[in-house]
Amino acid sequence: MTTDEVQEQITAEFEAFDDWMDRYNLLIELGRELPPVDQAEKTNEYLIEGCQSKVWLVPEFRNGLLFFKADSDALITKGIVSLLVRVLSGRTPREIKNANLWFIDKINLRQNLSPTRSNGLLAMIKQMRLYALAFELKNPDKTA
Repeated sequence: MTTDEVQEQITAEFEAFDDWMDRYNLLIELGRELPPVDQAEKTNEYLIEGCQSKVWLVPEFRNGLLFFKADSDALITKGIVSLLVRVLSGRTPREIKNANLWFIDKINLRQNLSPTRSNGLLAMIKQMRLYALAFELKNPDKTA
């Protein structure tokens, strides 16, 4: 499934709810469905700077693709990172770096987050793209 197809799915899920309280509940539920990150991986190395809540983002590069595991100590934040993982995990570093994450504006996510959560969202996206760049630079022959 392409990044656009995943974003279309997410958009449809959120458009099923008119009220943002229901959408927050959906975010919380999506966060609960996120597979847990091993406690040993909840280290400062994987902690995202710029988030008010604690957010861990663990990358794994295999077969030319970058996969992410994520967790947060805040339910809504965990739901937000789960959306990013859903769209960007299992992609090439180039796809991640170039992804247009249009679903964020389409579902009005940024507009309905507090300023600190909105900053955290940007920090998560930035970190995922930095991981993609790092893996691309380390493995130029495997990231085409």
